[in-house]
This record gives sequence, C-alpha cells and structure tokens, in this order.
Amino acid sequence: MKLSDLPDIEFVNSDVQTVEAEVFAIYEETTGRTLAKGDPIRLFLLTMTYVIVLLLKAIDNTGKQNLLRYANGNNLDHIGALVGCGRLAAAAAVTTIKVTLSAAQATAVIVPSGTRFTAGDGIFFALDNPMVIDIGDTNGTGTATCTVTGTVGNDYPIGTLTTLVDPVPYVASVTNTTKSEGGADVQDDEDFREAINLKPESFSTAGPTGAYIFHAKQASALISDVSVITPNPGEVEVRPLLEGGVIPGSTMLQLVEDHLNDKTIRPLTDDVSVVAPTAVSYDVTLTYYIDSNDATMATTIQTAVTAAVNDYVAWQKEKLGRDINPSELIRRVMQAGAKRVAVTYPVFAVLDETEVAIADNVTVTMGGIEDE
Repeated sequence: MKLSDLPDIEFVNSDVQTVEAEVFAIYEETTGRTLAKGDPIRLFLLTMTYVIVLLLKAIDNTGKQNLLRYANGNNLDHIGALVGCGRLAAAAAVTTIKVTLSAAQATAVIVPSGTRFTAGDGIFFALDNPMVIDIGDTNGTGTATCTVTGTVGNDYPIGTLTTLVDPVPYVASVTNTTKSEGGADVQDDEDFREAINLKPESFSTAGPTGAYIFHAKQASALISDVSVITPNPGEVEVRPLLEGGVIPGSTMLQLVEDHLNDKTIRPLTDDVSVVAPTAVSYDVTLTYYIDSNDATMATTIQTAVTAAVNDYVAWQKEKLGRDINPSELIRRVMQAGAKRVAVTYPVFAVLDETEVAIADNVTVTMGGIEDE
C-alpha cells in the first residue's frame, strides 16, 4: 500500500476560528456577558485561544508521530524498530587501487593495509587489506575505502588517485582503476519511511519482487529505485538506480550484488545478477511564448521556465520505467507562466522497467510576446 493513498488523519481539531468560537461561547455562557469588540477581556481570550491552538497542534502532531506516514526523526526510528528495520548509517566511498613497482623484486612486496592514496585535494582513501605483490610481479590491485563517510568520496574518475601518501619501498606509481562510488550520508527520513513500508516484503523466503527491491535498497542509501525481472527461470536480474538518476558504476553494482548474494538473503535456487539500468537518451527542444499582459514579468517568467525545464529533466530520470512524456514538460512550463508552448522534442516514448530517460541536449527558446 502506498502511504500517499492513505486518508489524512486529524487527531484533534485545531482550526483557529473553531477554537475561538468555542472559547467565547464558553465565556459568555459562564458569565452571561456579551463581549464588545474592544473589550479587554476579548483581547485576553484571543491570547488564550492562540495558546490553546498551539497546544492542540502539539497534541495532533504527537498522535501523528505514532504513524508511519507522518513520523520523523527519532520517532521514525522507533517505528522502524517495530518491524526490524533500521536507518542506514553513513557509508564511505570505495574504489580499486593499482600499485606499480619500479621493478620486479626478488622478494614479495607488501603494501600494508591502511596505506593512503589521494588526488591531492585533502580526501584520502586507505587500503582495506594488505596488498601482496608476488616475486617477479610489478603490480597489484586492492580495494580502498575513503577515510571519511558521505558523498564527498564519490565520483573520483579513473586515474585521479595518483598520490601515495604513506611511502612504501619500491612503489613507483599508484592509480585508481575504478570510479569511486558508494559514499552516502545517513539515510534521510523519506527514504527510511519507504524502507519501513517495504520491510514486510522481506519476511518471505521465496524471493518475491518486493523482497529483492527492499534488500537492494539496503545495500546503499544512494539507491533510489530498483527494477527486478526474471529473464529465465531461476534467474533474477536486479537493476539499481542512484539518487539524481545516476547510473551506478561497477563498484556500486558489485556492492549490491554482494549484498543480495548473502546466504541469509538470496534463495538457494536463485541466480542473481546486478546490472546497470539502460539509459535512453532524449533531447529537449521547445519554444515558449509569453502573454502580452504578462510582459512586465517576462524576466521572472523566463527564470521560472528554465527552472521548470530543469525540474522536468530531473523528474524524468528519477525513476526507472518512466515514459518520456512531453505532456508533463508542457504542463510544467505552462505553470511557470508561459502562454503557449511548442515542443519539438521530446516525443512520447514508452520505457520498460529496466530503462531510465536521461536528457542529452536541452534547448529552450523564448519565442516572444503574444497577444491574448
């Protein structure tokens, strides 16, 4: 069940006009007096009404903090505990480091765990385990983890972590052979709320779609959407999408695959593979016009239209299988203040659940001012 489909709940009525009418009615009934508008007692009762409304709102919020749809912060953590679902902690980015020796050595060379590497910007990655470069070999590889948690360690391109911080004999050069990925901040309330709602799916041991979605998202707080398909009997193909419509790289895909293949998660008969979603490129080319009655607001409308197009591009790529929909683009631009919108691209296209729409070229033109 979608939480957004649930009816709104109001534990107490905190409407100001209603409370005010009740306060004055009780006073007049008790005292037998009818208060004039300028009566000092009326001003006192209005102050009391304000205080009562604040208390009623606090009572209403207290009740709502016991419900998954409304709870936040520590209250949400307590609700998660009821179903055995904890908030994902902050995680550090990881990458693969290649170490190259100046020449093959007569003895094995050990690069100690904790050896640090950097791109020279003050962010460090440390080797997870000792790296052993055997006799006669000139290079070795190993995984390294950022020394600080959060997204700060993400997206170092291949070949950028080239500075060895802690000297090791015979090492001539170092570099990262994969883009750094996997760093995440503490799971926010909305993602955690969705995880709690999805948690019961994981109670089954039969491997339903919902269980795979739940467990895939538990691999990293960066994962915003997941598709699960069965291309052949006994095969499960999982495609994660990261926040902001980012396509995961090899490091993140391996992280999710390792998590799903844990013997406490994967059904024995399932062959699980984790692959990247398929990016479907599209262009945005549109011309919009402003009503002559709004000519004095043209600059403001132009700014709003640009923001609306950017929001549309972000909306298209935030979910797998979301059709490329020019009608949504037109709606957003019209709401931004345009009188008329002529869209050349994109054209409507149906996407399947393994695909995500990502904009390529975006061209937005203000066509001019038109009469009503």
